[in-house]
Amino acid sequence: MSYFHGAHGVTIEGDVTAIHAKTYIHHIASSSSNNSIEKLREHTVAGAMHDSAERCDAPKCHPETRVAVQDEIVSWIVHEDDEDEPKGILWITGPAGTGKTAIMGSIADTCYKRGLLACGFFFSSFAGSNNRRPKRCLVATLAYQLVQHDALRDVGEHILSYFERNPSIFDRQLEVQLDQLLLQPLRESRKAPASRTWPKVVVVDGLDECEAEQYGDAPRSSQAAARAKEADQTEILHALLKAANDPSFPFRIIIASRPEHAIQSFFTNIAQHITRKIFLDEKYDPDADMALFLECKFADIRHRYQLSASWPSEDIKQTLVQNASGQFIYVATVMRFVEGPSYPPHELLDQVLELRDTDASNNPFAPLDALYTHIISSNPNPHLATRWLPLIFCTRCLSSPTADPPSARFVQLFLETFPGEASYVFGGLNSLVSIPPTDDRTSPYSLFHMSLTDFLLDSTRQGPNDIP
Repeated sequence: MSYFHGAHGVTIEGDVTAIHAKTYIHHIASSSSNNSIEKLREHTVAGAMHDSAERCDAPKCHPETRVAVQDEIVSWIVHEDDEDEPKGILWITGPAGTGKTAIMGSIADTCYKRGLLACGFFFSSFAGSNNRRPKRCLVATLAYQLVQHDALRDVGEHILSYFERNPSIFDRQLEVQLDQLLLQPLRESRKAPASRTWPKVVVVDGLDECEAEQYGDAPRSSQAAARAKEADQTEILHALLKAANDPSFPFRIIIASRPEHAIQSFFTNIAQHITRKIFLDEKYDPDADMALFLECKFADIRHRYQLSASWPSEDIKQTLVQNASGQFIYVATVMRFVEGPSYPPHELLDQVLELRDTDASNNPFAPLDALYTHIISSNPNPHLATRWLPLIFCTRCLSSPTADPPSARFVQLFLETFPGEASYVFGGLNSLVSIPPTDDRTSPYSLFHMSLTDFLLDSTRQGPNDIP
């Protein structure tokens, strides 16, 4: 039957997206929502999503490791409502290198597969696109994921409607953005019975890596202080706390960060009533998980190089676990180094075991510092490596504050004094730096872990004569 059957007073408007008649209205799928989605996408940072291509090499928990802490987190997501005083926020914290991002990545994947993940944002100050550093794209990226979620179509329609009415929303303060693009649409949609099938959790990783946005021109006087990153981190926390306290917000929020002073103070003094805290310490038996990780990695090396089944000894593996002092980044870096192409794996492992000043009893970073120092010192030109690494990863003098990290090809053109010098400099650093293939003209160099920047910026951790 024709759509015009029995109709009169017909008018056709615009792009033929809607046909109106006095006795009949039929809406044909409009392109306006698609346009709104595309405009919203322009304000997002795809690399901050848990399953982005940019995060393909991001750390994840090795199979059968960190099981206890992951089970505790998933149980909190699913069953927290059964508690007498349920908490809306879970803060996962611990020192550098304890595996926070790996745990968050694994939790996000698990929740996605189980239909529990609503949206997420993975900050990073040292890897990926520049927009993963400031708060600018946080709300837009979360909202975009809600729009794309199959179980939240009604919410998505309301988000796009609010965005169409106020396309300049991202020039407003973070709490205003969150209220209009997340809370208001959720208030409109919570009346629908389908809300029982909605996902349950929002994840925000690496909050301590969020860097400050500077507004307007540079400070007019030398005495004027730049905006501190702690201000933006606290603004994010206040916005998320407002959401968690809103009865219309149906999701739990997981936040992972180092226990930096401003963040610690917020959770201790402001959000204590609504926050549950997980501190990654001995309670979760990281030593057992690291021992399992090492055994799996060494088994792969033994198979690849046809080494004895007794290599390495249990004592050696236990020594590596003790040296790690709870820091997964230590054992992960050791294994990347041992798997390197420069020498046979047993010789590289011997180099690690012979490092001096690796007693972690007084300084838990001593073994990691000694390992970083050894890897850099083993480079064909360690002096040049210690100049290049801070230039690329710490000072960012090769890119503007608002630009993405420069491509490896650009770095080569800028820093090389002769063709192939970059390959010479980075040849022995493949356990610290992810190096794009030679035919890749767009990808940047990236660090495997932020702790290397801490090491490079603190001369006391390098020692006065450790790196030639």
